[in-house]
Formats: sequence, C-alpha cells, structure tokens
Amino acid sequence: MSRRLLTRLLHRWGRLTRGVTLGVRGVVIDEGGAILLLRHTYVPGWHLPGGGVEPGETAETALIRELQEEAAVTPLAPPRLHGLLLNRHLAARDHVVVYVIERFEQGIAAVPNREIAEIGFFAPHALPDDTSPATRRRIAEVLDGTAPAAHW
Repeated sequence: MSRRLLTRLLHRWGRLTRGVTLGVRGVVIDEGGAILLLRHTYVPGWHLPGGGVEPGETAETALIRELQEEAAVTPLAPPRLHGLLLNRHLAARDHVVVYVIERFEQGIAAVPNREIAEIGFFAPHALPDDTSPATRRRIAEVLDGTAPAAHW
C-alpha cells in the first residue's frame, strides 16, 4: 500500500471517529529571515512543520511538541497566533491553527527518519520549487503582515 493511500485512509478514519480535526503549523523564521520547511516521507513537497492536536492537548502545546519532534526547535517566546483556517483538502471539518515563531533555539534534528525526510531553512524568495501552495500562501501572509485567508 502506498504511503499516500495510507495517509488518505487514516484521514478518512479520523473523519469517521472525530467530529472536528485540528492541526497546527508553525512559520519558524530565523534571525536572517529564512523560513523552516520540511519534507515528509509520506507526502510530496515541502511544508511548514506541524501536525495534529492530540486529545486533551492545547494547540500551542501541540505546536511546541511537533516543532521539537520534527526539527528539534524550541520556541524561546510564546508562539504568535497567525490564524485559524479551514482545510477543505482533507475534510469539511478539518482546521489548521497557524503560529509564527521568531525566537527559538534549535538542537540537532535526527533526520532523516520514518516521518521526516529532510529539513532546511530557506530564504522566502528561494523556496524549493515543490513547496506546497498553502505553505507559500502562509509565508506570504506572515511576511506581508496580511490577515490569513479563511481557507488553508
């Protein structure tokens, strides 16, 4: 079974077992203005770090956990909320909370692994060609200081 098919099946199972799904993503910006992106092993393209919010977990706590797990990033200040967006690509009830992190420290990430194929910081004008369109939109919103779109 392909990883893409497995991912879709897991999301469908989640829709059947949960009323609303909630995920988090972080726009992590280093001192030079470069953006942290990662490439998963199970979906194509480059994306902002993040993942699902577990039962009993706040969105901010989930973001901090995901940043640490995926890229060994620890925020040094509370993440700034950018927006809450509806992600109709996965389900009619899937939402993504987007945060901005500008002060952080980074340890050594154990990459590649089963989930993350590659991580890197990229200048906003030099993002990898296969950066997802939604990721590009979130980066542009944050850097331009514009309000987030309603949809992922």
